[in-house]
Amino acid sequence: MNAPIGVIDSGVGGLTVAKQIINVLPNETIYYIGDTARCPYGPRNRHEVLKFTWQMANALVKMNIKMLVIACNTATAVALESLQKHLSIPVIGVINAGARAAEKKTKKNEIVVLATEGTIKSGAYENALLSLSTKAKIIPLACPTFVPLVESGEYEGQFAFDLVAKGLKPLKNKKFDTVILGCTHYPIIQHHIEKVVGSDVFVLSSAEETAKEVKELLAYEQKLNTSSEEPHHIFYATGSVPIFRTIAENWLSINDLDIRRIKL
Repeated sequence: MNAPIGVIDSGVGGLTVAKQIINVLPNETIYYIGDTARCPYGPRNRHEVLKFTWQMANALVKMNIKMLVIACNTATAVALESLQKHLSIPVIGVINAGARAAEKKTKKNEIVVLATEGTIKSGAYENALLSLSTKAKIIPLACPTFVPLVESGEYEGQFAFDLVAKGLKPLKNKKFDTVILGCTHYPIIQHHIEKVVGSDVFVLSSAEETAKEVKELLAYEQKLNTSSEEPHHIFYATGSVPIFRTIAENWLSINDLDIRRIKL
């Protein structure tokens, strides 16, 4: 079925999920919306997050997508159930995928969840992890400075590392062997996070597990693209296209991406 897969995020973070979907399903076309003008979603109230997520979803549904991936943890926590209930296409989020990946990796059941304020407040990761293992000891930590850092494009160098180190200070005397990057922006600064927490801690994102779930679901629904045509991905941003382009082309290692401005 040669219809695109829709991917939505509060900004550029969902590109980490889009990249894995492109790797796992190279024949599939991605239509992506990043709500960069209204990012971050983490500090916003539930009503706003729900409204903005539905606006992105509706825009992509009008483009005839065959599946929707909510590549934003805050939006997943708030809007997944509502979208699954009311849309006629499959809708998946990133939280259950991240929890499954962590449960497979942890040896001591001591798991840190790094996420936005909205995701941490929702308790969605705790619920997902405890549904997989009642032994899980979970340390949630909101990192409100990380998303603006990534969205600015200034996420390399000493300033970025110092900001990450400061954000992770509350973990200093805690015991854990696994860290979930509970925001899809965070894999872009994963190298800094790994440096701070040390080499004996496994740091993972939900992107790979989410991409596997996309593949399995499309195969089950018999909606995988069998065409030999080269996919033409389209990326929409509600804010600055040049900033989005720089981050997207750098992260996806693809030049001359089709990036367009969208008004929601």
